[in-house]
Amino acid sequence: MRVSVVSRTAEPALPTARRVARWPHDGGVRRLSARRSATTWLGRTALTREVFWFVVIGVASTVAQATLYWVLRQWSQPILANFTSLLVVTVLNTEANRRLTFRESRVRVLQAHLTAGGLFVLAYLVTSGAVLLFRHYRPTASPAAETLVLAPSFALVTVVRFTVLRMVVFRRRRQ
Repeated sequence: MRVSVVSRTAEPALPTARRVARWPHDGGVRRLSARRSATTWLGRTALTREVFWFVVIGVASTVAQATLYWVLRQWSQPILANFTSLLVVTVLNTEANRRLTFRESRVRVLQAHLTAGGLFVLAYLVTSGAVLLFRHYRPTASPAAETLVLAPSFALVTVVRFTVLRMVVFRRRRQ
């Protein structure tokens, strides 16, 4: 039985050897400057990651809020169902964004949730206005119809929440 030593040891090293052969022959090693790598990290890469997690968390929040509203609406008035679903989802959304979207931030839990409390008031006014306006024009509408009307306002609130969290709460300090 013959064992090929070359195929086990040399072949995997060939791509690395090719890269080394292309290095400058003056002995210098090319490195990314700290400024460029930091700009890339704080620029496109971080923003891309934030937008990705925003979309994931935003879609989950909108679905959760619509579902919770619809379930609560079976037993309670629209304003109470909206308040409860919005309160629960705001807390969960803020914590998810703090841990995933803005995980490099050093913002404390309490500060993030207090700012989200201010956003909660704005969100409650927007979503309550939407449901009350809909109920005014369609007093006999089903909870499912109310939920369908509220879903776009839930999505709008999620976008506003992300924007405020990113620009105010979790903003990066310029150095």
